[in-house]
Amino acid sequence: QVQLVESGGGLVQAGDSLRLSCAASGRTLSGYSMGWFRQAPGKEREFVATIRWSTGITYYADSVKGRFTISRENAKNTVDLQMNNLKPEDTAVYYCAAKPGVATTTPWANGYWGQGTKVTVSS
Repeated sequence: QVQLVESGGGLVQAGDSLRLSCAASGRTLSGYSMGWFRQAPGKEREFVATIRWSTGITYYADSVKGRFTISRENAKNTVDLQMNNLKPEDTAVYYCAAKPGVATTTPWANGYWGQGTKVTVSS
């Protein structure tokens, strides 16, 4: 079992930055992929970014590439999402997720999920 708790959401203006954090507990994350997904009102949950815990290899959705950065801190068991140059279309609830093995860009059916943190970007 992996427990995930997100923090850092809020209301910002277009062009601002925001940093989300996800604290993981319950087991070692070696062999896991960690990721961020988001779900806007009336839309399906979509992939944002992922990082392989053991190697640090990252992968991003095209819509956030160059603006968002995912990182992990092994000692604290946390995964962060630094979001720069935010746009109104980034408005969504952001979810942290963890799954054993290699990540995919579709929501992880065999993964663990946090409760989500809301990000609102005003124009």
